[in-house]
Order: sequence, then C-alpha cells, then structure tokens
Amino acid sequence: MATIVRTPSNTWKAVVRRRGWPTTSKTFRIKRDAEDWARGVEDEMRRGVHVPRARAERTTVGDALRRYLDEVTPTKKPSTQAAERKKAKLVIERLGQYGLAQLSPERIAEYRDERLAEGKSPNTVRLEMALLGHLYTIAIREWGLGLIYNPVANVRRPSPGQGRDRRLSWSEMRQMLKACDAHSNPMLGWIVRIALYTAMRQGEILSLTLDQVDLQRRIVRLSDTKNGSARTVPLSRRVVAVFRQALGNPVRPRDTDLIFYGEPGRDGVRRPYQMHKVWADALKRAGITNLRFHDLRHESVSRFVEMGLSDQEVAAISGHRSMQMLRRYTHLRAEDLVDRLDNPRHR
Repeated sequence: MATIVRTPSNTWKAVVRRRGWPTTSKTFRIKRDAEDWARGVEDEMRRGVHVPRARAERTTVGDALRRYLDEVTPTKKPSTQAAERKKAKLVIERLGQYGLAQLSPERIAEYRDERLAEGKSPNTVRLEMALLGHLYTIAIREWGLGLIYNPVANVRRPSPGQGRDRRLSWSEMRQMLKACDAHSNPMLGWIVRIALYTAMRQGEILSLTLDQVDLQRRIVRLSDTKNGSARTVPLSRRVVAVFRQALGNPVRPRDTDLIFYGEPGRDGVRRPYQMHKVWADALKRAGITNLRFHDLRHESVSRFVEMGLSDQEVAAISGHRSMQMLRRYTHLRAEDLVDRLDNPRHR
C-alpha cells in the first residue's frame, strides 16, 4: 500500500509497502507525480515485474565507469587496460553526469554523432560504445543495480568500414628497409622484416622471448595474442635468417630473455624495445607517407594470398579467427594477378 507524505522541505515522498517486496520510496516536487509513481510501482509489484531502481538512479555513469576500471579492466590484457582507461576518460567527460537509469538511447546516439562529427573514425566510436555497453551488461548481470535494460543495445553502431588498403610498392619496401638498416640499432630492421615475412603483430614480435623461437623446426610459438588464442607461426628460410641474426646479437645482455629488448628502467627491469619514434624517423628518411606499422601485417597477409596459400592456411599463420576479418586484411594488386590469369593452371 502506498503512503504519500509531505516532507519538511515541501516535497512529496511516496512510500510503497507490499508483502514480499522491499519498501520502496521516492521524493517528488509535485504530489501528483508522487501518486502516479506509487501507482506504477504497485502495479509492477502485483504483476511480479518490479525492479528496484534506487541504486541505478543514484549511481552516475561516471561512478559506474570508475568502478568498472577498478574491478573489470584489470582482468584484461595490459594493452587493453590502457586503451580502456583512455576511452573511459572521454566517456566520463561527456556522459559521466547522467544517472545509469537516466541515460537514454537518444543521448547515446547523440554522443555517437558528436564523435563522428569531430572526425573520429567509425571504429574508434564503435569501441567507445562497446565499452559503455559492456559497463551496462556488468551492472545488470553482476552488480544488481536494478537496471531494466541496456540502452546501448538499442543504438546503431557506426559501420566498421572497409579497413585500410595500404600496400607497399617494391621501391617503397626497398627504401623502407634501407632506412631501417641505417639506424644505429639493428633491431629495427630485424623487427620490420619479421613483420613483413610472418604477419605477426608488433606487440607479438616485441614480446618474443628466446624460448618461443625454434629455428630447427622453423616455428615461433605465440601464447599471448590479441584474440587470446595461442598459435604457431611457420618461418620461411628468409625469416629464419633474420632470427639467426637477432638471436646471435653480440651485445645481447644476460639479464633478459627478450629478443628485442630496451634499456633497464628505474626498477632495473628491461622491457620490450620501444620503436615508435625510430620507426617514424625511418619512414621520414625513406620519404614514405601514410604507412603504419600495422600495415606491414596487411602487406604480409596479402602476399601470402598472392603466393597461392588458401584462406585457411593464411588464417593459421596470421591468427585471424574469421574469414570475414581475414578478407578485410587482404588487398590484392590487380597487376600481380595478371600473370596468374594467363597461367594454364588457373584456366
């Protein structure tokens, strides 16, 4: 049964008590609003569908995201943790003041359109919305905050687009490798060649340790990958030669198992080689523009396909879990297919 009382501050407090349900209350400025709310709650209780929303109404998106960063984010990969903290900071700035129960699909759609209008890529906005959506999923399933639904699920996400199609010309590749080899540290050239010949990601290469490389069997074992699935990468004779140089580095320190290592930090621990700046400098010296390190993975995958490897064979090397994503990474040059069209084996 509902009770409507006037408070000392001249507001109206509605209190609903019903057997089998916790006492529920809410304060309103107008008595009619309090009466309407109480009737709605009583009706939900009679039908057995009432969800207490007080905690969700008191908890802001900002507070919930900070809790998510403390409890959920630390369970993910270090690279994912850093990316999530960066995304969360922006979401908190734009949407943090809203209550979890008050943030509407309309406002989320406005946020999406605002970010796209600012020139952010569709994939960036998709990832920001994915973070917000998972926050609501956790709040509903694990935190019991009394949310009825996930508002992000009702908002259309931007299309991921076609992906980058940057390919290296042979002259660009020669200039790039020449510039990398000119750097004082030979590790830069080794890393770039390994990326070109194996389709391994930058993080996978930089985190390689001595025990992961088996030159006798010509394989590299990867246990910590982006998608969480371990894989074994086969090595061509050309990349085996590169690994022999890297493993035989005469100045290799004894205090690390990393193949590509940096200087010791303040704690005395060596971490992976930092190549962002030296890579950018090498591209500048080579006169190459609009090329990211990750494009080397695209280049490598495309070359595997051009060599005649099947989709399944390429996916086994690159670690793509779906053929759809593999095809987004594969960009064949028409001029490289001309000879194959004239080859009797392909008629």
